[in-house]
Amino acid sequence: MPKKIVKTDICVIGGGSGGLSVAAGAVQMGAKVVLVEGTKMGGDCLNYGCVPSKALIAAAKKASALDHASEFGVSGVRPDVNYGAVMDHVAEVIAGIAPHDSVERFEELGVQVLEGYGSFLDDKRLAVDGTVIEARRFVIATGSSPATPPISGIEECGYLTNETMFENRTLPEHLIVIGGGPIGMEMAQAHQRLGCKVTVLEAFTALAKDDPDLTSVALKALREEGVDIREGVKISNISRLENSNVQIELEQEGKIEVISGSHLLVAAGRKPNIEKLNLEAAEINYSRAGIEVDTRLRTSNRKIFAIGDVAGGLQFTHVAGYHAGIVIRNILFRLPAKANYSAIPWVTYTDPEIATVGLTEAAAREQYGNDIRVLTFPYAENDRARAERRREGLVKAITTKKGKILGAGIAGLHAGELIHPWALAITGGLKISSMASFVAPYPTLGELNKRVAGSFYTPQLFSEKTRKIVRFLLRFS
Repeated sequence: MPKKIVKTDICVIGGGSGGLSVAAGAVQMGAKVVLVEGTKMGGDCLNYGCVPSKALIAAAKKASALDHASEFGVSGVRPDVNYGAVMDHVAEVIAGIAPHDSVERFEELGVQVLEGYGSFLDDKRLAVDGTVIEARRFVIATGSSPATPPISGIEECGYLTNETMFENRTLPEHLIVIGGGPIGMEMAQAHQRLGCKVTVLEAFTALAKDDPDLTSVALKALREEGVDIREGVKISNISRLENSNVQIELEQEGKIEVISGSHLLVAAGRKPNIEKLNLEAAEINYSRAGIEVDTRLRTSNRKIFAIGDVAGGLQFTHVAGYHAGIVIRNILFRLPAKANYSAIPWVTYTDPEIATVGLTEAAAREQYGNDIRVLTFPYAENDRARAERRREGLVKAITTKKGKILGAGIAGLHAGELIHPWALAITGGLKISSMASFVAPYPTLGELNKRVAGSFYTPQLFSEKTRKIVRFLLRFS
């Protein structure tokens, strides 16, 4: 039976954040677009990642607020957590957003949506079930999936990942988390607040990709809440007991220990979704990290682009959306737009949050040597933070000695919101003087940004030289 042939300007493979942005933008600008999706529209972010995890975190914050109400003179009660209802809340949030990412909406926009997995036949054609797509340009946006660490017994015993944990309706008695990265730590704290005992097992250092001055704030808070975080752990074997509990044999600091828990969550990294694409047929180079792309996000086949998680690098929804804009400019307007990651922020949604943009102190020292200034200001000296009884945390800014902003990091309440002006400043090439001179309303956490920026000038303003100048000028007043 002959296959159906579909010809189009752009074929987008993957209906996640990046792919949907390309499809919606391109079709509304006049391009003919075919979108291919093998699973759920909205991708990992809507169905398994950002949206459900933040909905769960929000529920956990409500439980935590009840636990700490007495600190404000309010008689609190221990929260009665209905875990099934919590997950219903998560599902409701997903369902509320889903229509925006649905097949129906994109077909209304003019996108032809094919539900199925795509596989390249050659460098110009993609097969989806009984259809062959011939496109002028392809955009691969297939995302990533949870990676399974090579631990003896892990496949046989079974485990949860971010793709399956939100289907669970039973509150874990003891949740064991393998992986101390952002996903692992966010889910660990959320479950601890909802009433679980939680143990995190990390082979190296928890939250290792962020500045240790920032992560120490969050990790201290999690440990004080009761999360058992074990770093430098080697897991030798995992098995299931007769009572259905999971048993883990581990080694830490030369000591052998066996622990057991009711549920196991694996959050030990991600792998690119490339296995179904038949990339070799399209002459596309790739590695275990993902598809290789240049600064314009073109693959080794210059008519095929790759964006988001599948292209390796920073694996965030907002990066995939940023990539979409780069690709649209390249394909539709023939502009040689290039990706620039110098002002890409990222946030870990523990409580307190950790937010970063630009260079960390370590990266700045590696690039600029001693020609940098490190500025810090604590939450404890902010009046709004005191009113909220959230004095833990700090703002940290990295500049050159001439005041060029290289990066910023925040650990504390609402850090993900407070990082925005730093991202804007770096994008606009602003100096620290711009951050120091704006007027912040009082009392707000936003004053923290102004105060840390102002500290750049403190040594000069309050120096003996300045005092001499002031005394001299006062003689003539």
